[in-house]
Amino acid sequence: MDAPVPLILVALLVAAALVAPSPRGRAVAILLALAIAPAILVLHIAGSDQFQALVDRPAVAAAAAAAGLAAVAVLAALIRRRPAALPVLAVAALPFRVPIAVGGTTANLLVPLYAVVAAGALAYALPRAFGPAGEEPERRAGALEWVLAAYLALYAAQASYSVDVDHALENVVFFYVPFALLFALVSRVEWTPGLTKACLGVLIALALVFAGIGFVEYATRNLFLNPKVIASNQLEDYFRVNSLFFDPNIYGRFLALVMLLVVAWVLWARRAREVAAAVLVLAILWGGLVLTLSQSSFAALLVGLAVLGGMRWSARRAIALAGVAVAAGVAVVLLAPGALRLDLGSSQSADAATSGRYELVAGGARLFAERPLQGWGSGAFARRYRRAEDVSAERATSASHTIPVTVAAEQGVPGLLVYLALLACALWRLFRRAAESPARAGLAAGFAALLAHTMLYAAFLEDPMAWTLLAVGTALAVARAPAREPESADEREPAAPEPAPAPA
Repeated sequence: MDAPVPLILVALLVAAALVAPSPRGRAVAILLALAIAPAILVLHIAGSDQFQALVDRPAVAAAAAAAGLAAVAVLAALIRRRPAALPVLAVAALPFRVPIAVGGTTANLLVPLYAVVAAGALAYALPRAFGPAGEEPERRAGALEWVLAAYLALYAAQASYSVDVDHALENVVFFYVPFALLFALVSRVEWTPGLTKACLGVLIALALVFAGIGFVEYATRNLFLNPKVIASNQLEDYFRVNSLFFDPNIYGRFLALVMLLVVAWVLWARRAREVAAAVLVLAILWGGLVLTLSQSSFAALLVGLAVLGGMRWSARRAIALAGVAVAAGVAVVLLAPGALRLDLGSSQSADAATSGRYELVAGGARLFAERPLQGWGSGAFARRYRRAEDVSAERATSASHTIPVTVAAEQGVPGLLVYLALLACALWRLFRRAAESPARAGLAAGFAALLAHTMLYAAFLEDPMAWTLLAVGTALAVARAPAREPESADEREPAAPEPAPAPA
């Protein structure tokens, strides 16, 4: 069986889990996807050294499998009894990655999050698939769910002519399937102010711990996990930290998103103690962010702050200030390029000033121009770029570091249209009446910041934070809808503003 066939099947099942009208149909789709995705993964990694090591020691493999299944079963029982535990556990597992050998390379996978998703899926789906009809109110899928489903199906279908099917398979199995299931589950959790506080508290605690580890790395000049950054630090006159993340930019993105949620809390807070505590947290996290030297994370933070300022005070003023900042930046580039070590007439200078992104974007644009209708296939950017530009594997990254360019090169006009529709639906879902509560304002600002980050770096739907923000935003949008006929998540808005204060 060709790889795209099971890939398309599991993508369609997850798409069905997003848009199925009945709880039973959704549960069946979730269980089938949960069974097929691991099977695809096992076949894919069958030749890896780690898999062979387990085959050579069957007792160890059996014990590891039994321990994993037992942990999932315990978590499933907990989530079945307390559904609100799912988002808290998911948030706690979001940052943690485990290096796994896949396809001849090492991938940093979110294994703890996979366990939480599997447990949540079992807790939700088993009673609804095999038990009596539940009391869960039916909710029609909104435009966002349909576009997400279309994106998954299209991505899997376009893997059928990709020159790098393995990369497309890894994206679907490691990212899209578990994260889409996470969205389907978390978006249906009954959200309360207490649950919001619990999730924010977990995120703040994690961010503070990671920042502390970053401070230790900077003080000792010793990184824990990233050989590439370690080598770069030895060659440059600066030192970047990555804490327990495998990439300083992903670490910086995480800190920026947590900071925006804390800022939303501050902007709507009324107690002096809350403000003082939040300011202290922000000072520590800002120190951690500075040590990443992640320019894309700084830009994302500024975008999120502008969004929060617009929602809290005046959107016009926020837009005006953003326009002034952009104009000032353009003026500096045009009038004093030497201050930035930039030669406007040299593409090599532009590439150096943008840390290689200029050539990646230009190369991606050329790939799109060569094949605009269907693209080169899902996951094909790195391989096609390497062949077209005749560069080394080290320079041909997995994406263009500008997500729309990657989508255009890999998926052509159809993928680009679905991507734009996804952005429109996601922004509508999160920003509609977002200023009514700090929680929703923080989620909207965080998603805007994440989008800004994807314009300068990789990983959009490959980042679980994107799906989590959308899921929680959906849950909050329907949390206090009036009791009436089932309707879509885009239509069910709160009948009245949430009580204040309600920390984000």
